[in-house]
Amino acid sequence: MLPGLKAGFTLDARLEADSEQLMWLGLCELRLMNDRRWPWLVLVPQRPGVEEIHELTPLDQTMLTFETNMVAQALKRVTGCTKINTGALGNIVRQLHVHVIARSEGDPGWPGPVWGHGMREPYQRPEIRRFAETIKAAL
Repeated sequence: MLPGLKAGFTLDARLEADSEQLMWLGLCELRLMNDRRWPWLVLVPQRPGVEEIHELTPLDQTMLTFETNMVAQALKRVTGCTKINTGALGNIVRQLHVHVIARSEGDPGWPGPVWGHGMREPYQRPEIRRFAETIKAAL
């Protein structure tokens, strides 16, 4: 079994297609959304069949909060953004995942939500690698 892989856990195909794996945290796999318009990270708790935060054990809820805060602080430090948006919607992708998005006044869609705004702009390979390494170093 690969390091960090939890028995019975499978990443939703849409998350896999739209994002790149960055690293494993304690509970979550940290992924980078492949949309260069916003610095956008996603935490995916490695728990099979979980769709909602309240379905996690109390210990996993605590760990998810800790990891989300750690990622948000690193993203804010790296980007110097105005605001960090954090959300666990799950209306389309039911698998529990938490979005952590750096927002700044004047970014595409400010001050509205990022979802459904325009067309995704994928990173170039060197650009996504550079941003991934910056985030990893900040964590």
